[in-house]
Amino acid sequence: MKEDILKNWEKKSAERSKMYKRYLERANRNTVLKQLPGLHEEAFSKIDCLQCARCCKNYSPRFKTPDIKRISRLLKMKESVFIDTYLKLDDEGDYVVKTVPCPFLGADNHCSIYEDRPSDCRRFPYTDEDVFLKRPRITLKNASFCPAVYYVLEGLIELEK
Repeated sequence: MKEDILKNWEKKSAERSKMYKRYLERANRNTVLKQLPGLHEEAFSKIDCLQCARCCKNYSPRFKTPDIKRISRLLKMKESVFIDTYLKLDDEGDYVVKTVPCPFLGADNHCSIYEDRPSDCRRFPYTDEDVFLKRPRITLKNASFCPAVYYVLEGLIELEK
């Protein structure tokens, strides 16, 4: 893949979003799932999340019950106090952070609860899982702010040629 692929990636991603949508709708599931791990590794060899942290600055993961239990224990807070302090229910009934950027994101883009972060954070941006294809709406949204998702989509399209 070309070395300058990440130059102006936000603009290119916006311009190509319809093409990405069409690609995700017709992609051969088995072929893509075989290609994802390699492209995922390649993307993260070129992208430093600590330089970006756009996911933590603009969006919230879902905090599932095991996440709430684990993080409240880490912070030595009752679960109810943790929820009242940091979380709210979104339109889909999921707990998400009340504020953005994430209250656990430091000025240096490091996460203060990194080892105990929510499972959504651990898995994000899903570029090495079937969620990438199963939930195309999320993949397209993530491509608008995550250079790794953009990189993987571009790689998949390039491999198809």
